[in-house]
Amino acid sequence: MYADDETIRGILTSTGDTWAVVGLSGNSSRAAYGVAAVLQRYGKRVVPVHPKAETVHGERGYASLAEIPFPVDVVDVFVNSELAGQVADEAAAIGAKAVWFQLGVIDEKAYERTRAAGLDMVMDRCPAIEIPRLG
Repeated sequence: MYADDETIRGILTSTGDTWAVVGLSGNSSRAAYGVAAVLQRYGKRVVPVHPKAETVHGERGYASLAEIPFPVDVVDVFVNSELAGQVADEAAAIGAKAVWFQLGVIDEKAYERTRAAGLDMVMDRCPAIEIPRLG
């Protein structure tokens, strides 16, 4: 319901290649770390966003979306559902074109706000699964 194939394919192929990954740290046991590596293999620039602002996969990290000094196309969200809506609002505020909530990250009100703001959005899906399927 919150992720039709056309929207997913559009985000993966046409929206742009700069992806801010919120929740990405240097912890290689976390899902965000592996998903970010897959995104890079498929030609995406991955920008880590985490309070620690660590460099991950060779890309400098930032403590928040607002600190990123260049345009971001897609905001990929690896925080829990209670925090995800705020991240979606920040994505709209920085001019991102799309928001992607990872598997298990669901906030229907944030989805409605984000779509109303004119951004594409996918919820409860993983780009590392969708790229080989649809990209």
